[in-house]
Amino acid sequence: VRKGLLVMATGSGKTRTVIALVDLLLRANWCRRVLFLADRQELVRQAVGAFKSHLPDIDPVNLLESPHEDGRVYVSTYQTMVGKINEERPDGTRRFGPGHFDLVVIDEAHRSVYRKYRGIFEHFDSLLVGLTATPKEEIDRDTYGLFDLERGFPTDAYSLDEAIEDGFLVPPRGVSVPLKFVREGIRYDELSEDDQLALEESGWGDDDGDGLLDDGGDTPPDVKPDEVNKWLFNEDTVDKALEHLMTHGIRVAGGDRLGKTIIFAKNQDHADFIKDRFDAQYPALNAGRFAQTITYRMYDAKQAIDDFKKPGSTPHIAISVDMLDTGIDVPEVVNLVIFKPVRSKAKFWQMIGRGTRLCPDLFAPGDDKTEFFVFDYCGNLEYFTTDLPEGDTNLGASLAERLFAARVEILTALDTAGHTADRDELAELLRGTVASMHRENFLVRRHLRLVEKYSDPEPWVDADSVAEDKAALVGDVASLPDQLDPDPEDAKRFDLMVLNTELGILEHQPWEPFRRRIVEICGVLEAMGSIPAVAKHLELIAEVQTDQWWVDINYRELELMRRKLRNLVPLIERGRRRIVTTDIVDDIGDITEIDFMPATPFADFRKRTQAWLSEHQGDTVIAKVRSGQPLTVDDEAELQRLLVAADVGDQDSFAEATERAGSLALFVRSLIGLDRAACQALFADFLDDKRYTANQIRFVQLLIDELTKRGVVDAARLYEAPYMGVAPEGPEQIFTTEDTDRIFATINQLAAPGPDAPGAHTGPTP
Repeated sequence: VRKGLLVMATGSGKTRTVIALVDLLLRANWCRRVLFLADRQELVRQAVGAFKSHLPDIDPVNLLESPHEDGRVYVSTYQTMVGKINEERPDGTRRFGPGHFDLVVIDEAHRSVYRKYRGIFEHFDSLLVGLTATPKEEIDRDTYGLFDLERGFPTDAYSLDEAIEDGFLVPPRGVSVPLKFVREGIRYDELSEDDQLALEESGWGDDDGDGLLDDGGDTPPDVKPDEVNKWLFNEDTVDKALEHLMTHGIRVAGGDRLGKTIIFAKNQDHADFIKDRFDAQYPALNAGRFAQTITYRMYDAKQAIDDFKKPGSTPHIAISVDMLDTGIDVPEVVNLVIFKPVRSKAKFWQMIGRGTRLCPDLFAPGDDKTEFFVFDYCGNLEYFTTDLPEGDTNLGASLAERLFAARVEILTALDTAGHTADRDELAELLRGTVASMHRENFLVRRHLRLVEKYSDPEPWVDADSVAEDKAALVGDVASLPDQLDPDPEDAKRFDLMVLNTELGILEHQPWEPFRRRIVEICGVLEAMGSIPAVAKHLELIAEVQTDQWWVDINYRELELMRRKLRNLVPLIERGRRRIVTTDIVDDIGDITEIDFMPATPFADFRKRTQAWLSEHQGDTVIAKVRSGQPLTVDDEAELQRLLVAADVGDQDSFAEATERAGSLALFVRSLIGLDRAACQALFADFLDDKRYTANQIRFVQLLIDELTKRGVVDAARLYEAPYMGVAPEGPEQIFTTEDTDRIFATINQLAAPGPDAPGAHTGPTP
């Protein structure tokens, strides 16, 4: 038995699959307690709701809201569980010891197995089940390693195109909307005189607010594409995007209202700007409630998401920054607007997944959601339909871990080079970091021998000892949490840049890219000379920008420079840019539909067949299929003749349809369903309210509804939702053995294979 299972699938089916597995293991008494982990609070709440819906007899414990409750199924974020593992009872024991859970489910496994969170899975002695919708080639090696799997070979994979072809998800339609400014930037010399004046008056290029352009020129600098919607916000750009959405987006409520829509914004300022422009352009729509920003900065993001999930309720447009990119299930979503560049394939497909959910009766009774639009303003569809080299999808170590590892590498490099005078202070810094690690932390306890050893000065003095343990220090100790006061992120990034330069010099490896970036940072700092803290080091800042300063540069000089400048770097972001708003005429190029997820040949055949059948339900043989009567050999031949004559498929298509469904007739019925009157006649006895209870009749009505829509119901479905809501333990719970057998006999008869199969009926229905 492997250490764990890694399941790759898309859509809400991942959760339902795991819930079915949990149900099986609990009923069989193969596990006592289960832990389901997600990386966001909203996903925890969503998982709790799914457990309650599909397993109503199990009350899951939400550790975020009920931290002290006990149960059989626990749901938590990774962050909360890290804290819970470290908690001690008054008697010194721990509530969540290594053997507390028999099964741990890891949601979004591709990004949750790294660094400190990986320690959770190593702490618990349990079977692991990982869930991810990320494409197989995008999963990092460590994800597979956690489950003892060979890279590229998950336990099981169920792709988006398979789910769409099988009718469990709906396909996207990609529409590329080339807004010029967000794709090409703004060139001053290409603007009209009025727009040139508008850009000049906006203050673009005057970042220090002194009324002068910072490049010393007479005209504002060009605006780069990545600066649009980050530092410069143009009203016409957003207005044109919103106009296109409101004109061409899928509509509901008889066409009177735009369907549920998610706009993926670049940042918080961009999201707020979109919201402001929408309210300005469409003031009559629900008094500003039609569109709503939903981001992590909101006071009550949970309530906003809950409101967005309500069908027919405001907001109808959710403007999000990262918060709705993954994991949120809103079946009513029919429009996605990608208003930011995305270069992660995994993230892109996670965003696309927000629109794939089925939504029956969305437009009217019997008129279901069959597709959704993806409006792309930033060239992402073109990017992901071009053959590209596989990117680095490793989420990487934290800054603190990378700094510790770099310093260990530098220490051993100094020892190798014989620079004993430079190593002592660095060794003491590393020792202090290790000594600050809390011994009772469950992550630290796993490596307590090394932590205890390197909390003392003596091992650091011994170069051979450090060299011998270098792999463990870099691979294990570096990732452990310390108790030191945190430094600003920008300062740590600058530290890492200089440390990599130092290491490159010591090991005679290329370091020019780091040098160029350090020079760029010093150039920005020099422009901030009016700040006293910067003015104090202006001479050094200017020298670092010269080629002469880098001639024969050494570790000690770089280290002195790093210490003097590191605390100035966090000032750059505040002093380097200010937000500018303009209203310059933007252009939309030729709008094109991009087939970024081509349909399979069988999916095309299925779609053509369904369209033709919906228009020919009166044909004798098709009516016979809908009535549930078994077909004779002649009937099947006539059915195939009709489809061939309509040019909806070829012999290979019919053969595949027969293989998938069991017979051509069953395939056809799966597309058009059963006639409701015929279906009710089959179960007429069970609808007698004098003989059967309300629960029993409700159960049969659910079965009739599904047969009317899908034509066939497998017997195992009667033990799943929605039937579990009426009979949690299956039909035997509410029906007699005789009635249960009759129900199974009827649905098995409807699912009987074609006339050529053994035991198939060829005569009239008995």
